[in-house]
Amino acid sequence: MTTAPAPYRRPAEDVVRDLGGDASRGLTSAEAAARLERDGPNALPAARGRGPLLRFLLQFHSPLIYVLLAAALITWLLGERVDSLVILGVVLVNAIVGFVQESRAERALTALAAMARTTAVVVRDGVRAVVPAAELVRGDLVVLEAGDKVPADLRLLRTDELAVDESALTGESVPVAKDPAPLPEVALADRAAMAFSGTLVTAGAATGLVVATGADTELGGIDRLVHTTTAVQTPLTRKIAQFSKVVTVAILALAALTFVIGIMRGRDATEMLTAAVALAVGAIPEGLPAVVTITLALGVARMVRRGAIVRHLPAVETLGGTTVICTDKTGTLTQNQMTVTAITAGGRDYTVTGTGYAPDGAIECGGRPVDLAEHPALRETLLSGLGCNDARLAEKDGRWQITGDPTEGALVTSAAKAGLLGEVPARTATQPFSSERRYMATLHEDGTVYVKGPVERVLQLCGDAAGPDGAPVPLDPAAVTARAEAYGADALRVLAFARGRAESLDELPRLTFLGLQAMLDPPRPDAAQAVRTCHDAGIQVKMITGDHAATAAAIGARVGLEGEVMTGADLTADHAPERLQAATVFARVSPEQKLRLVRALQGSGHVIAMTGDGVNDAPALKQADIGVAMGRTGTDAAKESADMVLTEDDFTSIEQAVEEGRGVFDNLVKFIVWALPSNIGLGLVLVAAIVAGTALPILPLQVLWLNMTAVLVLGLPFAVEPKDEHIMRRPPRDPGLPLLTRAMTVRLLLVSAILLAGAFGLQHWERGHGASPETAQTIVVNVFALTLLTYMFNCLSLDRPLLWGGVRRNPWVAVSVLALAALQALYTYAPFMNDVFGSAPLGAAAWARIAAIAVASYLLVEALKLVQRSR
Repeated sequence: MTTAPAPYRRPAEDVVRDLGGDASRGLTSAEAAARLERDGPNALPAARGRGPLLRFLLQFHSPLIYVLLAAALITWLLGERVDSLVILGVVLVNAIVGFVQESRAERALTALAAMARTTAVVVRDGVRAVVPAAELVRGDLVVLEAGDKVPADLRLLRTDELAVDESALTGESVPVAKDPAPLPEVALADRAAMAFSGTLVTAGAATGLVVATGADTELGGIDRLVHTTTAVQTPLTRKIAQFSKVVTVAILALAALTFVIGIMRGRDATEMLTAAVALAVGAIPEGLPAVVTITLALGVARMVRRGAIVRHLPAVETLGGTTVICTDKTGTLTQNQMTVTAITAGGRDYTVTGTGYAPDGAIECGGRPVDLAEHPALRETLLSGLGCNDARLAEKDGRWQITGDPTEGALVTSAAKAGLLGEVPARTATQPFSSERRYMATLHEDGTVYVKGPVERVLQLCGDAAGPDGAPVPLDPAAVTARAEAYGADALRVLAFARGRAESLDELPRLTFLGLQAMLDPPRPDAAQAVRTCHDAGIQVKMITGDHAATAAAIGARVGLEGEVMTGADLTADHAPERLQAATVFARVSPEQKLRLVRALQGSGHVIAMTGDGVNDAPALKQADIGVAMGRTGTDAAKESADMVLTEDDFTSIEQAVEEGRGVFDNLVKFIVWALPSNIGLGLVLVAAIVAGTALPILPLQVLWLNMTAVLVLGLPFAVEPKDEHIMRRPPRDPGLPLLTRAMTVRLLLVSAILLAGAFGLQHWERGHGASPETAQTIVVNVFALTLLTYMFNCLSLDRPLLWGGVRRNPWVAVSVLALAALQALYTYAPFMNDVFGSAPLGAAAWARIAAIAVASYLLVEALKLVQRSR
């Protein structure tokens, strides 16, 4: 059994017959109701959202959180209720911070989404009616007019100058002219006989037959791609998960070793089991999840101030590890606002400044603003573009917007920049553009006829041209064509304009050629600089678009993306990875091909950030390591698939987010390198005590005090540590590298050894000189606290000394130092703290010995950093 060709490849009457429709009267109401009952509503399957309870429970879905929950359970079973409740409190605070952030992001996205119920004009029983788009069925006869949103996939039956904006579906930046004639097999963007669900009619009118609804539409196909695409783990979550596994294994191994050693030394098995479990609980870095969450949340807050809504906390760090940015062209690198940039009139070339629909800018010749009174041909060219035009320009909520075709909107804006709005006499007749005529003509009440259209067609209608002073001169078609081709080589869209006089449009007189207006969808003002900054940071930028290759290459060159151009057809299953690496521009790319490209780059070990605003971007946004959607012009599908939404639709925000993400990752690594020696040192001290057969030098509750005060108080500066000034001049970190490099591991092991030698050695010395167990344990706690304090200064920069400079650039360093001093004084001297924690007051000599160990640790670490830098 053979499958029937696609509707656009078949004559319209055959499609109507096969679907049991009627090209004039439409379906009967009874038949429509029966089909609706059989096929279901014309709606995409509703995505199952995550409710508040599930979102909250997912905050606990982390290996390190599982370890902490197990620790809380173990301490509870051992009867250490306070310890257990404190650990649970840490876990709960971490979950609340993450839940609140995600809830805020969801509310912000809800505010961005303008949810409107779509209706459609349909012919049933021979009568036009307005029905909810969800009630459309296959075989329905739908009427389209300018401004309508296409409610389903339609096989067009009749068209009247129909143009449809398909940028959200295909990435094509210019509205597509439609024609019901059947076509051979072509790409989605070239199917002129079809109107697709979710696209927008910009001009003309049409009738079409519904051939697909709901999930069966092209939009539904993209929706299926989105829901069958698995969201990937971010680099941070992958590294934290790997790190947590290593920490867990190391702690369990240490606890088991402790238990075995104790048994071999003849100690009671129950006592050793208790000691081993206490060791495991004490060695777990309880403060790590909280500081990670706080650091990410602060990064998110900074991104909000920069115009970005982060939906998931790890996303801001993921951008910092990005190695490739795959960016949509239309609306991301460009403004999605056609703009006239050049005019040729009267034999002269003019430049139009300003971008977008805002009438801000000027028309210049030779770098100087022109006086229209001295340039009559220019004035007439602008008036022709304004008069032969159905678009309207208006300011709404502080933004200039057009109603109608974007190309005509660009012509209105260019005339507005010259102050010509309202200068065209009232229109009395119109000949709209058609594929047969290939021009548009308007007649005005003073008898003036204005014509616009493709250069070659308008030249056929002209007998002479307007000279520099506006007077007729001989027409030079070759010169006009050469100038138009030069504009075209720069990927500019060119329209020609002419003028005549007549009483009607039944038969045009020979016209006077006026000039050319050349336009494009301009790059965003800061896009080129943002691309350069990304290149300086070692990040590849690849532009992906539905436009033709020549247009895409020209826009790419304008923003600094010069290199090989690949098309969607090139993205086959056997494409060479080397070509993907070298290519900077991908043109005529379908949603499936975008998805394939992202997966191929990820397969080469890249961390991918995908930006976009259209429905066609949604699957790739979800597949990427981080998806970034546009908030103003982005579709709901793009926003729902993304990890981050840019409220101002500005590509420069991507570059800023990368910078912010690198800073967040740097600060997390600094914190981990700083915090781990505390846990490792505590474990080693406890093991040493068991091996030596001495009393425990530090109690479990005292361990918890260190983990929940010193670690959190001194860890705070790392969450707000300023970014390195050269952060965007270094290459991206290798995604394959572990969270901690070998040099960092050596450093934290050195500090762990210092803590072991200093704390255990000083405790043994104090006990040998008659100190009480409480005094010796208090000394051990303060050795850890003060050594962590000096080590904090080591870690403010991982490669250079930063002592007083760290205090000057980060005031929270001084705050943390003072806070720790106050807390340790309270712990050491407050009677109620002595009772709760078993601490004891210390004398000046004991403090001097503690300080000596802390200072020695600082100096040794700086010496190691010097050695590591010199290698």
